[in-house]
Amino acid sequence: MKINIVLVEPEIPQNTGNIARTCAATDSKLHLVHPLGFDISEKQVRRAGLDYWDKVDIEEHESLEKFLEKYPATENHMYFLTTKGQKCYTDVDFSKFDEVFIVFGKETKGLPEQLLLDNLDTAIRIPMKKTLRSLNLSNSAAIVTYELLRQANFNDLEETSVYLDEKYSL
Repeated sequence: MKINIVLVEPEIPQNTGNIARTCAATDSKLHLVHPLGFDISEKQVRRAGLDYWDKVDIEEHESLEKFLEKYPATENHMYFLTTKGQKCYTDVDFSKFDEVFIVFGKETKGLPEQLLLDNLDTAIRIPMKKTLRSLNLSNSAAIVTYELLRQANFNDLEETSVYLDEKYSL
């Protein structure tokens, strides 16, 4: 399964850097939808992504409209993460898809209301306490990405450490 992580107008450079690192580790593609709340070359973004930037497939989009023109939600398996979703992310059987897009909104406002209204059937949420507003963006991206990978039997990712096996002969 090919995973596409889409960040719509991200505002915090460290979150984007952390998500880029997750993309590198999971062979997922990162889509950055402008405007960004920072310059992609900022030190905080690079530091959070460490030395993984050359291993990340990044596609930038001028706007949400341009992204959706290129990748229409109705023609792609696109899921919108929101605290307003009525369905839990674990309720979706992602394993039946060859490619999935998981779309996240900006840290302060989430995804545009109209986008969610237009895609209610694919608006999903991560369960959490009723009194909290939301989870951290990079944590949310990692949680959902690894659920997709779990459903796809981890897409040929290394599940055991060769290093530990060699060093300690477990």
